[in-house]
Amino acid sequence: MKLKTHSGSKKRFRVLASGKVKRRKSNKGHLLTGKKRNRKRRLAKATYVHDAASRQIRQLMVF
Repeated sequence: MKLKTHSGSKKRFRVLASGKVKRRKSNKGHLLTGKKRNRKRRLAKATYVHDAASRQIRQLMVF
């Protein structure tokens, strides 16, 4: 059986050369008028997945 990358995680995460998993922050999709400018600026920056969860995500990202 061929191994396939999980299509949902392929769209949401990037595995870096260092092995860390990069992700986008949540709460930046809609209803942005009620959120403060500083908060939206913080949410725009990407961050890394916590070490405990990155192992599971790397298993989903076979290729």
